[in-house]
Amino acid sequence: MPIFKGAGVALVTPMKPDGEVNYDKLSEIIEDQIAGNCDCIIIAGTTGESATLTMEEHSQVIKAAVEFVKGRIPVVAGTGSNCTKTAIQLTKEAEEYGADGALIVTPYYNKATQAGLIAHYSEIADSTKLPIIVYNVPSRTGTNVAPETMAALRKSKKNIVGLKEATGNMSQASQTMYLCDGDLEMYSGEDGLVVPLLSIGAIGVISVTCNIIPQDTHQMIMSFFEGDIERARALQMKVLPLVDALFSEVNPIPIKKAMNLLGKDVGPLRAPLYEMSEEKAAVLAKVMKEYGLL
Repeated sequence: MPIFKGAGVALVTPMKPDGEVNYDKLSEIIEDQIAGNCDCIIIAGTTGESATLTMEEHSQVIKAAVEFVKGRIPVVAGTGSNCTKTAIQLTKEAEEYGADGALIVTPYYNKATQAGLIAHYSEIADSTKLPIIVYNVPSRTGTNVAPETMAALRKSKKNIVGLKEATGNMSQASQTMYLCDGDLEMYSGEDGLVVPLLSIGAIGVISVTCNIIPQDTHQMIMSFFEGDIERARALQMKVLPLVDALFSEVNPIPIKKAMNLLGKDVGPLRAPLYEMSEEKAAVLAKVMKEYGLL
């Protein structure tokens, strides 16, 4: 059984004006997601500003999310690191807190070889019983998980079950699914490529836009699975201008701006992330208005 099927939200981490984690607001936005038919909470990932959370904060945010969700939908914890030992520690803590799975980004900056990636993920898999989703986003990490590498991991480690596919390369995604004999829980990591990836066997998305449109994101995927391809396609087309605006600056800068425009008060970004430019924020507000959000 998959960890989840449908729309998973790559949740922001709300901050107080002084930059501390706002746990009351975290509870509130989780409730909003559940009410909007979100299918899974992905906590403490890139969109959650994991790179600037301390180790203690990282663990506490995961623990708090599990407690707030109360088992109503799955919680997948972002536990990746460019240090294998650190990734193991975070994954073990997430398992202890009751997370339903771990999303583990490829080691960044180090630029591991394919053999190194296999060793890294294998060591983490051996340290936990949690199902693991490999996160492949070479535009941010500088490292690409080759289809052959993903297939080797899937076939050698029972708890390496999934892939967040964020290469933007449909040919690579198709080859990965082919080499895994279709036995892979693939999730789109690109909000603009959800329906195309569903067509080759993906089962959902780990989505930034879901922070502000959980119902539409969920409905896009459910429509596809219900055989209403035309509605799924229409929803995918509808969201594209919003996706462009939400990625006009480095994620999660625009999505936090969008949530604050909606009155969700998720607070500031942590340095070195910086507030969105006025020009691009105006474009974002215009697109949100055209979508019907403002």
